[in-house]
Amino acid sequence: MSYGEQIALRGHADLEEVASATTVEVRSTAEDQFLERLRQGETAAFERLVAEHSGDVYALLYRLTADPEEARDLTQETFLRAFQSISRFRGDANLKTWMYRIAVNQARNRWRWWRRRKRDVTVSLDATDDCHEQPLAATLRNDDAVDPEQETLAREREGQLREALLGLRRSYREAVILRDVEGFSYEEIADTLQISIGTVKSRISRGRLELRRKLEGSL
Repeated sequence: MSYGEQIALRGHADLEEVASATTVEVRSTAEDQFLERLRQGETAAFERLVAEHSGDVYALLYRLTADPEEARDLTQETFLRAFQSISRFRGDANLKTWMYRIAVNQARNRWRWWRRRKRDVTVSLDATDDCHEQPLAATLRNDDAVDPEQETLAREREGQLREALLGLRRSYREAVILRDVEGFSYEEIADTLQISIGTVKSRISRGRLELRRKLEGSL
């Protein structure tokens, strides 16, 4: 390769780096502007927040409660809380993490409310296994199965999985769902649950272990 070609390649790489940095800067500026609109109480900005995040928030709350009506109610409460507290949001976490933090707190409050009235709380089937990093429900179900006997067996196993998940303590269930279903990093989970990364890892590890033990005892 000639000296001129090397210079040309370096120049091209420099241009790509500048373009990438410019894209990040523009994105960051756009996010800052959106946050400012939210803080000012702009209706259109809040509607955009709901449109972009309501599906994810509802999915999380459904996994935590396994009750569609309750998940819908909690989703509404989550966005109401977000609207009331957005002026205090300083961008220390991204918006999704912040919204999840509010959602988890709303689910906890509802859980405590039901617990005082001695009502059981259920969870979904979307937890994952520690070693294989795949949904536990997927390990118990064969979606291609057409044999009625196999389908019946799969339903029975899913019932056992549900019972095992019901036995998990709430703190473990939250951490496992955020990690294995939502795909959050340890740092994001720590921000969401307001705990240390070490505690996050401990809860995930213990939750997965407890879940496997319950399944091994029932399958």
